[in-house]
Amino acid sequence: MRVAVIGAGPSGLAVARALQKEGIKIQGFEASHGVGGLWDITNPRSTMYESAHLISSRTTTEFDEFPMRSTADYPSHEVLHKYFEEYADHFSLTELFQFKTQVTKLEPHPSGGWALETQTLTKTGKPKKDGKQTAAFDHVIMANGILAEPNIPAFKGNFTGEIMHTSLYKNGKQLEGKRTLIVGAGNSGCDIAVDAVHFAKEIDMSVRRGYYFVPRYIFGRPSDTLNQGKPLPRTIKQFLDKWMLRAFTGDPTRFGFPKPRYKIYESHPIINTMVLNHLGQGDLEIRADIERFEGKIVHFVDGSSKEYDLILLATGYKLDYPFVDRKHINWSCQAPTLYLNIFEPNFNGLYITGMVEASGLGWQGRYEQGELIAAYLGAVKNNPKKAKRFRDRVQYSRWPDLTAGYKYLGLDRMSFYVNKDVYRGIVTKETADLKKETEYEPR
Repeated sequence: MRVAVIGAGPSGLAVARALQKEGIKIQGFEASHGVGGLWDITNPRSTMYESAHLISSRTTTEFDEFPMRSTADYPSHEVLHKYFEEYADHFSLTELFQFKTQVTKLEPHPSGGWALETQTLTKTGKPKKDGKQTAAFDHVIMANGILAEPNIPAFKGNFTGEIMHTSLYKNGKQLEGKRTLIVGAGNSGCDIAVDAVHFAKEIDMSVRRGYYFVPRYIFGRPSDTLNQGKPLPRTIKQFLDKWMLRAFTGDPTRFGFPKPRYKIYESHPIINTMVLNHLGQGDLEIRADIERFEGKIVHFVDGSSKEYDLILLATGYKLDYPFVDRKHINWSCQAPTLYLNIFEPNFNGLYITGMVEASGLGWQGRYEQGELIAAYLGAVKNNPKKAKRFRDRVQYSRWPDLTAGYKYLGLDRMSFYVNKDVYRGIVTKETADLKKETEYEPR
């Protein structure tokens, strides 16, 4: 069995560790010079900025078998990059990967399995002459991340100032002395807005929907550690948490945000209340959605307009698996349609790990994805009947609901959003079933 893993970020390391524990050898490929993925700010594909920290707390995010040595509740990107290096070294994962090696093509091999083409890169990230190679693999796991390809929306008119996506933002000095409009108020947009007030000449945020703002601390504890391991029913949790947020953060509409037309947790909440502080101080203002550009003038849908030097697009990212034809990963609308966001339903030997969003899932949740892949490949190798029963059930039975009843917004990034408690429960149950010495019990 020849198994390839594409990417040495958190998801790639997690699945490599899970396969290692199952006794399955891999060949890993990573385009950057080391492990860590986007958390390595020196990685040419990293979208990290200098002030970035975890938005979930350390204890809900770390790998269970390798706790962080940091005592910070919300560590910086430097601490996190070091953590992944230590994780990879501790479990001897680093030597499983071939670095500065970009996967350029993945297509069916004539004799079965997959032909994986790679290109060796120079120190500056350029292709090396005669650096192309092709190897055959039975199974390929794509763990190359979901936050690398910027989503650039189209606007009416022409803006003659500077337009930049947050993927290119590194620090506030890039905004120094500029009248800046941030488009979008997600977690990155709000983080950068807090940076920008210290550098930009003026700073506004253009938003088209309302948001729920969650403080990092409630009752002196990281907010995502409250009620940990004891999930409340959806309706009760939504009612209680909305009431608690109102008590701790007030009503964001008083600062100009629209009222959310959805219930809390039906989109990812904003883990940043400092932006509300700056709004309260008059350091920045909220603007309506953009109607059109006219030179350096931005016209908003509420009829107002203002002149800016820089438009900073905090408009998120698109899924990007550029080396494989979308038909091979069952792509539908905004994303691949996979069983548990992992398994191609025809079981063609391609798997994706890390293509999952959930509040509080953490890297342990990604590791559990790797455990399930490892358990399945272990069954393919050692118990083909059990592997076939798993495939049959996936192909011919109704897939479980991963939403826990939450009606997630119809945004691109929400197309692979799940409820962490339901998701982790099903993933770990499937893993346990595949590892049982007895056959499956009928469901």
